[in-house]
Amino acid sequence: MASDLQIAPGDVRLRLTEIFFSLQGESSFAGLPCVMIRLTGCNLRCTWCDTEYSFHGGEWMTVDEILVKTASYGARRVEITGGEPLLQKDVRVLAQRLLDAGYTVLCETSGERDIDILPREVHRIVDFKAPASGESHRNDWANVDRLTPNDEVKFVVQDRADFDWMLEQVERHRLAGRAQILVAPVYGVMNPTELAGWLLASGLDARLNLQVHKLLWGETPGT
Repeated sequence: MASDLQIAPGDVRLRLTEIFFSLQGESSFAGLPCVMIRLTGCNLRCTWCDTEYSFHGGEWMTVDEILVKTASYGARRVEITGGEPLLQKDVRVLAQRLLDAGYTVLCETSGERDIDILPREVHRIVDFKAPASGESHRNDWANVDRLTPNDEVKFVVQDRADFDWMLEQVERHRLAGRAQILVAPVYGVMNPTELAGWLLASGLDARLNLQVHKLLWGETPGT
């Protein structure tokens, strides 16, 4: 395969599971119109994963083709997600081309990949994995030093043990003030009302993250 230096930007290809137009379901951008670009492939196997259909298959598209499809929706906000989007090294090319085209660009990634592959102008949403996910040992805590005020940190919690673990990590890594902190319940497992009570009692200045898209459309792919 040719190297990046030999490939014209418009010929760079990525493998996609889907592109669709929806409301952003999570983060501080929740509820806003957003084009979702879901890349194929993931190296983690979280116990509560809701996008297993993105692990395999997909369709190869050039960056130019992705930009044309994205532009067809008329929105100015885009999220690159997965799977794990940072597994495809040319995601940085896609992100930069979207930025150059004037889009507000978000990228949701696990805390296991080096987020500095992405331009700093991207709103990087780093999903550090809690113990109940089965993948907490994969977190790369060096990502904390890579965070900017433009970024957000997300914890998905399944139970009280996960929540207490999250509080420990926030204190240990001094996350408060580094980036917006998001706390999400595992959909259909963790009672969001109970989680809200824990959050209020903890005194942590974090945003309860309720996955608006699932409240509206359930777990249907492409919504």
